[in-house]
Formats: sequence, structure tokens, C-alpha cells
Amino acid sequence: MRPQYPWLPHPLLSLLLLVLWLLLNDTIAPGQILLGALLGLVIPQLTKRFWPEMAQLRRPQMALRFAGLVLYDIVVANFVVSRVVLGPSSAVKPAFARVPLDLTGEIAITVLLSVISLTPGTIATELDSDRRHVLVHALSERDPGALIRKIKSRYEAPIKEIFAC
Repeated sequence: MRPQYPWLPHPLLSLLLLVLWLLLNDTIAPGQILLGALLGLVIPQLTKRFWPEMAQLRRPQMALRFAGLVLYDIVVANFVVSRVVLGPSSAVKPAFARVPLDLTGEIAITVLLSVISLTPGTIATELDSDRRHVLVHALSERDPGALIRKIKSRYEAPIKEIFAC
């Protein structure tokens, strides 16, 4: 288990803020390093109550493979959507699918909904109040059941393995 420091609630965010500050100022002058470090400490302190629980990665190495899979799917989906949009209007078969969720963590659900919405041709339109189903709209889908199976096997299953939820 990772130690928690009350003065440093999100160490990676603090480091990222410092690096971004230095990049934006295009200098590594001592004063800018000090100011960036101060911002890296203060901003996470001011925003920590807005952050959900920390995500527990069970299999971080799988996260890189999953990111590659999502990137591949986004590229391929761009070509598919282009073909549908530029092709005959009969190629457009919009459909809604209500996908049952096995995920429980807020971060894991957010990642899944983001992946669905980032992939061209699909968008997560509504998460029900009990967070057990998500309504997904597809630009062109002849079989909503196939879409549900694809989302559950290709995205939800790896996310469930990556996060401890």
C-alpha cells in the first residue's frame, strides 16, 4: 500500500503541475522551479475535496496495452465512420443499446464511458442513477446485442482487471 502524505495528496499531479509550469515558462530558473513546486503543492491541496477516491490499479502493465487497444480502435473507427458518413444514406443505421455494467468504482466507470464516447461512432448518452446500466448510441449498428457484447468484452473486462473494483 502506498503511503499517504496529507501535505501531498496527489504526488503525480504535483509533479505534472511543476513540469507544465516549467514548460509554459520555457525556463528552469530557480525562481520558476520554486514557484512551480509551490503551485504543485497548493493546487492539489485546494482541490483534494473534489477528487474521487484514489484509483487502485491491480494490473498497471495491462493499462498500457489497453491504451494501445483504445488508440487502435479510435483510428479504425474513424475510417469506419468516414465510410458510413460519405457512403449511401442507407449505411446509417442508428441504434441505442442499454449496456449492463459490472464495474463498481467511479473511476473505472468513468474510464469506460470515456472510451465509449471517444471512439467515433458511439457515445455514452446516459448512466442510470444506480450506475448499473449505460445507454449507448451507435451511429450505425445492425445488431445492438453485438455492440453490448463488444463493449463488455473489449472494454469493460480489461478495465475490470486493471482497476481493483
